[in-house]
Amino acid sequence: MLIFKLLVAAHIGTGTTGALAFWVPILGRKGGADHRRWGRIFAFAMMATGFWAICMSLLTITMPLRTHPQLAGRFDTDFIRGIFGWLMLHMGILTINLAWYGWLCIRNRRDHAKNLEWRNLTLQAAILIAAVNLAVQGWLIHLPLMIGASFVGLATGATNLWFLYKPRRAPQDWLKEHIKGFVGAGISVYTAFMAFGSVRIFPALALHPAMWSIPLVVGVSLIIYHQQKIGRAGGLAA
Repeated sequence: MLIFKLLVAAHIGTGTTGALAFWVPILGRKGGADHRRWGRIFAFAMMATGFWAICMSLLTITMPLRTHPQLAGRFDTDFIRGIFGWLMLHMGILTINLAWYGWLCIRNRRDHAKNLEWRNLTLQAAILIAAVNLAVQGWLIHLPLMIGASFVGLATGATNLWFLYKPRRAPQDWLKEHIKGFVGAGISVYTAFMAFGSVRIFPALALHPAMWSIPLVVGVSLIIYHQQKIGRAGGLAA
């Protein structure tokens, strides 16, 4: 339990750092020193947050009631293992995947071949496997939320691989993928705060669609806005 509590504290610390750092690149001037500095802080905070989440999820899968004694009597073992174990494992991998992918897209914007490095490709395979497993686990315990969340992982892995291996890329595709990766990681951390946090503070709202949909709607809107802005700028330049 001491190890688990330390993981929770580390997860909250890096997650909060990333959640706050997220808005500086989003709202500030693009490409400047602050954008790069806070984008770097966000990326590494997200990867650390995802790592802590994976560690917490593995402990929860093996010891659901020992790691979450405050939920005993409110939720059964299968629910705790499903939400705080399998779902958190999926989201931890997803967060690392998106942060690393978004980071590489901008680092390797002039040399796309470097994006095909082993860690990036391993993360694509990992999120696809985690997503399929999440859907299976959700089906076994009759929890549609887990099945629905698995589609996010499947879509992430599939679209990332499409960009990595598609034969021709437009000049600004790397920037669109960078935005998708970083904003996607932001969606992940805010979803965790809204959803997993609500289970601890407001258990009755744990499965309320709003807890899961608000970060997704806001994040996808930001992705669409910025990608369309890039597309308009590219058209003007042409």
